Amino acid sequence: MIYSFHPEAETEFYEAINYYEGCEKELGYDFSIEVYFAIQKILDYPLAWPILSGYVRRCFTNRFPYGVLYSIEADEIFILAVMHLHRDPDYWRERKNERTNIRQNRQ
Repeated sequence: MIYSFHPEAETEFYEAINYYEGCEKELGYDFSIEVYFAIQKILDYPLAWPILSGYVRRCFTNRFPYGVLYSIEADEIFILAVMHLHRDPDYWRERKNERTNIRQNRQ
């Protein structure tokens, strides 16, 4: 199975990498490895994580207070957010309504 990011999820992922890299050298790299490890777990076991809302599931990262929010599509995992767990928990909800338009634009 493959995965793709909602454009805003990809942006927040890279912003978090840059933030952690600014805190300490190589910490951004460590963060990215943790997120990619979470994504690999999702790809291997997409139904293993609980449903957060509707069809959206969340897999936590290790070592960092983040969750990868995703939906299982017919042919891919669609990542809606790389969410900091101590911030507004609902900011990503409007993205789930945009997923159809984004998928159509990519095709």
